[in-house]
Amino acid sequence: MPFLGPWLYWVLGINRVQRRAVRLFWKRGRLGSPTSAESRENAARDESNLLGSLGALRDTADRVTRLPLVSGNALTPLHNGEEAYPAMLGAIRFAQRSVTLASYIFDWDDVGREFCEVLTAAARRGVRVHVLLDGIGALGSWSRVGRRLISAGAKVAPFFPLRFPLGRLRINLRNHRKILVVDGRRGFTGGMNISHRHWMNTSNPNRCEDLHFQLEGPVVAQLQHVFAEDWMLAADDHLEGDAYFPPLSNQGTALCRGIAGGPDEDSENVEWILMAAFAAAQRTIRLATPYFIPTITLIRSMILAVLRGVQVTLILPSHVDLPFMRWAADAYLWQILLRGVRVFRRPTPFVHTKLCVVDERWTLLGSANLDPRSFRLNFEFNVEAYDPSLAARLAKWMDSQTVESEAVTLEAVDARPIPQRLRDGFVKLFSPHL
Repeated sequence: MPFLGPWLYWVLGINRVQRRAVRLFWKRGRLGSPTSAESRENAARDESNLLGSLGALRDTADRVTRLPLVSGNALTPLHNGEEAYPAMLGAIRFAQRSVTLASYIFDWDDVGREFCEVLTAAARRGVRVHVLLDGIGALGSWSRVGRRLISAGAKVAPFFPLRFPLGRLRINLRNHRKILVVDGRRGFTGGMNISHRHWMNTSNPNRCEDLHFQLEGPVVAQLQHVFAEDWMLAADDHLEGDAYFPPLSNQGTALCRGIAGGPDEDSENVEWILMAAFAAAQRTIRLATPYFIPTITLIRSMILAVLRGVQVTLILPSHVDLPFMRWAADAYLWQILLRGVRVFRRPTPFVHTKLCVVDERWTLLGSANLDPRSFRLNFEFNVEAYDPSLAARLAKWMDSQTVESEAVTLEAVDARPIPQRLRDGFVKLFSPHL
């Protein structure tokens, strides 16, 4: 393709994306560590009780991530919009100093309008409100959300807005993070956007299940830290001071670390952390993801865990909002089923949950899917937590999901009609950009 090929590479080229991201971030400058020396020292003291056999996983994360492991945190799972949105809206209503919100999607529906109202009210009573919306994910609602918030005194910025000069679509470098921090003390993150789709008690045919988390303790400063870096890049504005980074006291017993992943990082942090977790696991690995486009190294890590006697369970949706993502996933499943990985497909509606629980001791939560776009093309944010009580609770919930799901067998995957297998294999060719 002598004419189309160079244009496609200019739009999609992975190396160009990484070079540009690194150049832009270092041009703005990295922020210093937001975590106090006391929190890091407390984490070192508490490690022996919470790490168990996962010390090697901690060592790996220390080397491939920028933020330290900190102690004294509390995490609360929030299922779907019915639990997450009231907690988030309530926190904003009582905000006194600052609200920072980053979302990939901010739909202009009843949920989006309610968020816009409480953010507007907070800005009008003097709270410093900063809203960062992805330039493509929130494109449809940008004008309405942005106008209302700016008129109330809030600051709103698009992250790499859509432009088309000289063939540059900017379809990569998307900010897929979901972060809300109120007064620098209470944080929310996970897989949930601002959208009516996450309300399950509706007749919306496009509704989807999801899982979000409320965080309290020193790790909240790491959520704020990542938001501040993104805000500095998008708005050229530096956030600092007690309004955003107040002193934080212990709120629980969990050891946590924020993991910022994206094309500006030195390595694919999320993928490295997952491979380290699979290697450290002794008994069980439970995974849930809406999109499963694994790298060959991730497949081998899962298989090696099975060969060591670890039970590996993968939960996928049966209905996927982007059908070609399921087609590509189906082309990969035979490799892990052949070696004993258990795979389940949840019934409709679409399940958007992203979660990993290892040995009922360690949890990885956040915005990243198990696909190349999350590993190296999008800006993602995850949190790792060493908290046996939380991990056991989530493991029990994931087991209940498998009871209601359909087990996928190697025989069923091999029995796909030839046209379907050809279609799945063709889509798989585009895996590096899915």
